[in-house]
Amino acid sequence: MDLSDYKDLTFDNIGDWPVPVKLVTVLAFCAAIIGAGYYYLMMDEYDALAKVEKTEKDLRAELERKQAKAVNLAAYKEQLKEMQESFGVMLRQLPDKNDIAGLLVDVSQTGLAAGLEFELFQPMPEIKRDFYAEKPIKIRVKGDYHEFGEFVSGLAALPLIVTVHDVKISRKKDGGQLVMEATAKTYRYLEEAG
Repeated sequence: MDLSDYKDLTFDNIGDWPVPVKLVTVLAFCAAIIGAGYYYLMMDEYDALAKVEKTEKDLRAELERKQAKAVNLAAYKEQLKEMQESFGVMLRQLPDKNDIAGLLVDVSQTGLAAGLEFELFQPMPEIKRDFYAEKPIKIRVKGDYHEFGEFVSGLAALPLIVTVHDVKISRKKDGGQLVMEATAKTYRYLEEAG
């Protein structure tokens, strides 16, 4: 059989085809069916496998993060305990509403003890912030540098927190004493209910 015999092959006369041609055709047809079945059935499985592998990778990363936290859990708990104790100490250094009047007296007595002469001592309205309130006090005092330093040191030594802001020191117009203008602030913790 030569190639000219294959020209006359049509699907109308499949039964008359030579056996090797029939065999090749059946194998090609089977390969096509297997290939199409593999493509349509297995491609979904490959997509599912890719999704599961990505999920596994994400879960491994999450596990490693959580494991790193778990390893340090004792240290975190210790740090939290220290922070709570520190917060408690600082909270006790903040005045409550009842302490403000006494604190104002302490600030003025600290200035007088340093040898300063008050020209202005004006408590301002309280300013509410996120979880605390500021109580500013405008101050203008006369004295010298050493007395100013002693006053500020005395404020820092008070049992309640007092900070000094906007400090301006100038000499009186007559060339005499120095004048310090400042704003002293104390802070009050706002209760969560209020």
